Amino acid sequence: MSTLFHPFTLGKIELANRIALAPMTRNRAGADGVPQDITATYYAQRASAGLIITEGTQPSAVGQGYANTPGIHSAEQVRGWRAVADAVHERGGRIIMQLMHAGRIGHPDNKGGLESVAPSAIAAPDEIFTANGMQPYPVPRELATDELPDVVAEFVTAARNAVDAGLDGVELHAANGYLLHQFLAPSSNTRTDAYGGSPAARARFVVEVTRAVAEAIGPERVGIRISPAHNIQGVLETDPADVAATYGALIDAIAPLGLAYLHALADPASDLVVDLRRRFGGPFIANDGFASVTTQDAAKEILDDGLADLVAVGRAFLANPDLPRRWELGAPLNEPDSDTFYTPGERGYIDYPTLDR
Repeated sequence: MSTLFHPFTLGKIELANRIALAPMTRNRAGADGVPQDITATYYAQRASAGLIITEGTQPSAVGQGYANTPGIHSAEQVRGWRAVADAVHERGGRIIMQLMHAGRIGHPDNKGGLESVAPSAIAAPDEIFTANGMQPYPVPRELATDELPDVVAEFVTAARNAVDAGLDGVELHAANGYLLHQFLAPSSNTRTDAYGGSPAARARFVVEVTRAVAEAIGPERVGIRISPAHNIQGVLETDPADVAATYGALIDAIAPLGLAYLHALADPASDLVVDLRRRFGGPFIANDGFASVTTQDAAKEILDDGLADLVAVGRAFLANPDLPRRWELGAPLNEPDSDTFYTPGERGYIDYPTLDR
């Protein structure tokens, strides 16, 4: 039997297999950021994953990026997520919440008129979808040095709320061009205080958030996601030496914490990722399927080659709620409908058939 279907222990979480549901924004939350009944259904349908990593969930109202994404900063949101966690656990699943502060990737029209904040007052390129159509990203307000502890506290409160809601832990989203990633990259962080300039200084805020969250809920409940040199949403990391120094500083600082896992959206066989995994020294989740869909053969090869402990799978899991069973049986797969990835309602969300229906 392939190692894909072997159990694994992540922190203190016992996983049934090595297949993780990758975090994917689906835009199905209510206007107030509360997960809906269909959200509980969606995640419960995919409870056969060894680990579910939820869609990016904002730790504060200011941290919201896209329309109709969930939060974890109000009592109503906590209740909504508790229903999700209960539904997943009733089916024997394990679920981690991804905490995603979008930083400059946002617009006031998507968050009740609130401004966007970032490490530096540099607008992201291109446009964002809002209730009033596509609009350019506004120039964010640069966070003052004395504001940063308050942002750290938002992450801490959100993590505690996630645990109170019954989730098994949290993943800090330091990838894909959002706030924590914006601090790491020289293209989006031009600060001249202690949080900008050198690679270690740019990594400092991410380290502080990670340390504070680990202290608050226990490091065995905390993972972190990175995407070094992903070069997305204007967060550019084009100097290999700087990338290696920045992420080396980050991982060296957080490795002693004993986190549950490191999750990287990158080629797991690259010299950089292999080195970061070695420095981290704990469980590692590989996510190689961004430009292309992760196949069973690709996932199996990653594990069999010893490049990761788990493999995160996105679109294939989106369209196949029972993906582990299909892969194990060699059954045909449903094709994902990209037209419904971000649209409201049940279509393309909870109506993909399983092998039993």
